[in-house]
Amino acid sequence: MPVIGLISDTHGLIRPGIAAAFDGVERILHAGDVGDGVLEALSRLAPVDAVFGNVDDPADPALRRQRSLTVGGVTIHVSHGHELGRPTPDLLLARYHGDVLVFGHTHKAVVVRAEGRLVVNPGAAGPRRFDLQPSVARLTIDNGAADVEIISLA
Repeated sequence: MPVIGLISDTHGLIRPGIAAAFDGVERILHAGDVGDGVLEALSRLAPVDAVFGNVDDPADPALRRQRSLTVGGVTIHVSHGHELGRPTPDLLLARYHGDVLVFGHTHKAVVVRAEGRLVVNPGAAGPRRFDLQPSVARLTIDNGAADVEIISLA
């Protein structure tokens, strides 16, 4: 049963609770606004795939505009969301293919099931902004079905 760590909007900060939240994950997907040193720190926990956000350098070879991968029969699409202006689950569902759509940018944790698909924003794991609690998520894939849990880092 694959478990994947979902993280976004770290803005250069690795909170101490991230290691515990991602204990046992086989991969980490970062949905952008990464910041310096973050990918190196996360890669000590598990392999990392990351996309760039609006404050990242799009020329960074470690970051892509978007990523798609299939794990346990589930297709996962990752983008930051800023390419949609103000991203919402409906906008992601209309624009992207995949069983699970992961995004960031808004700093607000969101889990929506619609049309047999799952849309997840793990929230912002970096510096606290907008009176939102920092968080990450764990995505579990079991027999071709995806489930997600938001984990507070507060």
